[in-house]
Amino acid sequence: MKRREFITLLGAATAWPLAARAQQAVMPVIGFLDTRSPDGMTDRLRAFRDGLKDSGYVERENVAIEYRWAENQLDRLPELAAELVRRQVAVIATPTTYPALAAKAATTTIPIVFIAPEDPVRLGLVASLARPGGNLTGINLFSGELTAKRLEFLREMVPGAARIAVLVNPANATTTETTLRDVQSAAGAMGLQIQVLNASTIREINAAFATLVRERPDAVFVGLDVFLNSRRAQLVNLASRHAVPATFSNRDFAEIGGLMTYGANIADSFRQVGVYAGRILKGAKPADLPVVQSNKFELVINAQTATMLGLTVPEKLLVAADEVIE
Repeated sequence: MKRREFITLLGAATAWPLAARAQQAVMPVIGFLDTRSPDGMTDRLRAFRDGLKDSGYVERENVAIEYRWAENQLDRLPELAAELVRRQVAVIATPTTYPALAAKAATTTIPIVFIAPEDPVRLGLVASLARPGGNLTGINLFSGELTAKRLEFLREMVPGAARIAVLVNPANATTTETTLRDVQSAAGAMGLQIQVLNASTIREINAAFATLVRERPDAVFVGLDVFLNSRRAQLVNLASRHAVPATFSNRDFAEIGGLMTYGANIADSFRQVGVYAGRILKGAKPADLPVVQSNKFELVINAQTATMLGLTVPEKLLVAADEVIE
């Protein structure tokens, strides 16, 4: 082999790993910021990745994901959001309101895709649903707006109910205010009496159920809240132990023994976040991506729990249910 040919081949061989490293260096990075821990998030993360795949991105192949979990410590969110900003991620995915607000406070330039259980305009996340403006867009679950329907389903499940306890998290002031307004309005139309119980900690949840044991309401309506959702095992166990019919906001509760749930299809919303994140990586601007309004809602009933509580699930609910867990 001639000397010139050898040098050319040597140069090419050296360039290959450099090219590979360059390709890795330009792989876009998505920041994923959540109030919870990764425990119990497997299905939702799978849906998020499915959405990314729909947009042409596969984790560790042509996109990287930096995960930040607050472990239910809301005061950690600002620093975790700041970490992602310093990391210079291409987009930040925020599956609940608190991390969305933290990310919004941390950056006005990095695109943010959120899931909001309430009106994101009222929450201050976007200027409008059709034209969000700024660097945020996402999915509106309508979960708060479903309060009246969820109370109606509970009344059908427990037809003799007259007094309903409503458990809310006062630390989540905006959502709690909306929940109480809607549930009181719906309860008034149904002739139900409402008793409000507050819980922002594990101990306060136990105290709330101790109050239930003393006062014996006919059923419990658990409000929409990230903290309460993170304590679903505790809430379901307490409701079962004290034989109190309870309704919850998403299917996670029914899957572990909660009586019934009605709300948006959370997995589909996570998939939508992945789709939007992928579109942004391809050049779409959040300001031009309208907020997606969730149109998939599901009623899930745990028939075993109903039997344990001595309840007969009405035929009307059986027909309406998207799933009955036997």
